[in-house]
Amino acid sequence: MRSRVVSLLVIILLLGLLIGCSNQESDKATGDNNLIKVGIIQIVEHPALDAAREGFVDQMAKAGYKEGENITYDYKNAQGDMSTAQTIAKQFAYDKLDLILAIATPTAQAVANSVKDTPILITAVTDPKSAGLVDSLEVPGANITGTSDLTPIKQQLELFKKINPSIKKIGIIYNGGEVNSVVQAELAEKEAKELGLELTNLTVTSSNEVYQGAQSLVGRVDGIYVPTDNTVVSAIQSVVKVANENDLPLIVGEDNSVENGGLATVGINYYQLGRQTGKMAVKVLDGAEPAKMPIQYLEKTDLVINLKAAKEMGVKLPEELVRQAARTIE
Repeated sequence: MRSRVVSLLVIILLLGLLIGCSNQESDKATGDNNLIKVGIIQIVEHPALDAAREGFVDQMAKAGYKEGENITYDYKNAQGDMSTAQTIAKQFAYDKLDLILAIATPTAQAVANSVKDTPILITAVTDPKSAGLVDSLEVPGANITGTSDLTPIKQQLELFKKINPSIKKIGIIYNGGEVNSVVQAELAEKEAKELGLELTNLTVTSSNEVYQGAQSLVGRVDGIYVPTDNTVVSAIQSVVKVANENDLPLIVGEDNSVENGGLATVGINYYQLGRQTGKMAVKVLDGAEPAKMPIQYLEKTDLVINLKAAKEMGVKLPEELVRQAARTIE
């Protein structure tokens, strides 16, 4: 009799433990289901795109979406490979995500081709319409909206003339396979003619070609221009090395490249661009339709100058230009 009572107590105890574990798993599952799930896909690592991602996450946190508490991020980097980007995009299509952030044109295109139902926010995309991502900039249509990183190319090219009026020939380096870069190159060609500059186009297909490509410009140009091209910016140190060794002023498309050795830019701040995209994401999570949300631009641009780079490139900067800078790097 005593052994039966003991056995019964053991069975009750085990049942209690099983029920308790089951409740814990149920609670855990419920908690996970309450988390907002955001997939982030980025074409390659470099300071500008990293800053856009950080700005997005920080803005979401400011709006009350804190990682681990009520939101979770699945961050994927394609490492500059389009087949990898397409694989990530297809995986995102199967995942039960509430929102996708696509950073840069190639990854935005990959996601747009695979994901038709989940809201997609894009950022660091120069021309969403030319990239085939939206019907129009004012009324995107479908499930995509976000921010463009189109920079003031004319003002950037004008820096060459302000630095040295005798400059005539400029070499522009970009990936001819990136729609955003082709758009910028075409704009640069138009603006260069108006400024009396002769543009030499140099296209690359990977970051491994950047150094050799930059070297091929030596003796042919008076300065080098690098727009917001993901491939070239990821290898910006290679261009900086060539510019320093050959006293060629290097004007770039954004401030992070200035921080990494470029001479100057009139550009946007990618961290702020990411924050602006985050504000749009909050509206989408609150029920706004991406199809009806116009593509946004960061209106504020800053003149940023790297004084140390000027010395390395043998460039004497006009004092008036330095005084106009919103920020100088020494």
